[in-house]
Amino acid sequence: MVGVDGSRTSLRAAAYAAGLARRQRSRLLVVYVARVPAGAAAAGGAAVMSETFEQVAGELEQLMLSRIAEIGITAEFRSVRGDALAELTRIAAQAHADAVVVGASEHLGHRIVGSLATRLVRAGKWPVIVVP
Repeated sequence: MVGVDGSRTSLRAAAYAAGLARRQRSRLLVVYVARVPAGAAAAGGAAVMSETFEQVAGELEQLMLSRIAEIGITAEFRSVRGDALAELTRIAAQAHADAVVVGASEHLGHRIVGSLATRLVRAGKWPVIVVP
């Protein structure tokens, strides 16, 4: 399973995961988790957020599935809303993932608070591959 959000590192992680799936002749699950801001429901923001989510998810799905088709592996794309750690953990458990691949965080604040990759490693439920 690979988590993508459209960032450079997540796209590198997707490429790495696709290569891994190809070499091991396994299925790849690509997951996009959109974070829902706390104030999004106020003042009609929910409709705008929903439209943006659908657009980004659609573009990522199209990109991922077209690239995956080029290398000839079986893949599935899922898009969900919520907390990235909670959703990736839930989906990996449901799918019985062998490993979770994510891109390294490019945000400076995550070095203090902890990045998604760090929190997945601490969860200790699957091998976690962090792609720079």
